Amino acid sequence: MPVLLRIRGYRFFFYSLEDREPPHIHVAQAGGYAKFWLDPLTLASNRGFRSHELTVIRELVLENRDLFLEKWNAYFSGQE
Repeated sequence: MPVLLRIRGYRFFFYSLEDREPPHIHVAQAGGYAKFWLDPLTLASNRGFRSHELTVIRELVLENRDLFLEKWNAYFSGQE
């Protein structure tokens, strides 16, 4: 499970066997969990985060989307 970023108490990551899904990022913090599709940026799932937290997380994903896409593509392009 590559962790791409830790910021403001949130951990952003993807799982190593997710290459059959479109690019996305998972985020976790203190029992909360969410998943965002990266293109277009859309909330895919949420467990435990309140709406104001999701607003903050969405902004963090948006700010770092290029990094997440770059890391996703680099990681999964090397796997067959």
